[in-house]
Amino acid sequence: MPSTPETLLELRDVDFGYNNDRLVLSNLNLRFGRGQVVAVMGGSGCGKTTVLRLIGGLERARRGQVLFQGEDIGAQTREGLYALRRRMGMLFQFGALFTDMSVFENVAFALREHTDLPEELLRDLVLMKLNAVGLRSARDLAPSQISGGMARRVALARAIALDPELMMYDEPFAGLDPISLGITANLIRALNRALNATSILVTHDVPESFAIADYVYFLANGGVHAQGTPDELRASADPVVRQFIDGAPDGPFKFHYPGGKSLAADFGLDADANADAKHGGRS
Repeated sequence: MPSTPETLLELRDVDFGYNNDRLVLSNLNLRFGRGQVVAVMGGSGCGKTTVLRLIGGLERARRGQVLFQGEDIGAQTREGLYALRRRMGMLFQFGALFTDMSVFENVAFALREHTDLPEELLRDLVLMKLNAVGLRSARDLAPSQISGGMARRVALARAIALDPELMMYDEPFAGLDPISLGITANLIRALNRALNATSILVTHDVPESFAIADYVYFLANGGVHAQGTPDELRASADPVVRQFIDGAPDGPFKFHYPGGKSLAADFGLDADANADAKHGGRS
């Protein structure tokens, strides 16, 4: 990166694959500086959400390290991992609110689980977080009584309840109308500044992400294909980057998942038989 803020999180030479299958990530190196908003982008299946799972300790790298302030997340005990997670916040793709709890209780959940605050102070903190996302007046409503965009903001208030040093957002703009999308993007930037946190956006949304990100990693083929500031990637002539940014249907990105049997093999046809079938059985 052109600037060198203090490193909060680093993925160093990481390899990862599911169920001994092909590697999803190979020799991946990412660095996230304190106070930055960093977007991790790329086509579907490139490993973006897997990066978040590795950071949260839900998965462990086959090789390499995931370092949070110098501590290897993959080497932690259960207790050590939980201690590190308390310093992280996570906004799930569809909010993942507890449907049987009010808006207030959803935001209060982490504070009740991880602190022994008196009820009066806990109440003030919850209302402060709800006020930060513009939903103080919705505190007594159920998740079923609010819109999808409002639910996403409640989930954001819950994610920042413990003032995390690291915020992770899994597709924070998915399914939002243009107004809610703009509000959410501005909130991410404002809250990152207020908390002096580091925010990681895993997203497909180019315009909103580029508007608030300090730096962008573009993943392809298991690693970092391109990286730079939003302006640098906008100016890129790389065909993979251009196809993604421009939303072009044709280009290096392939529609079919790589590997596996051919269509002919799946139907019990060899190559010659498949060729015959293409030509109507004619030689």
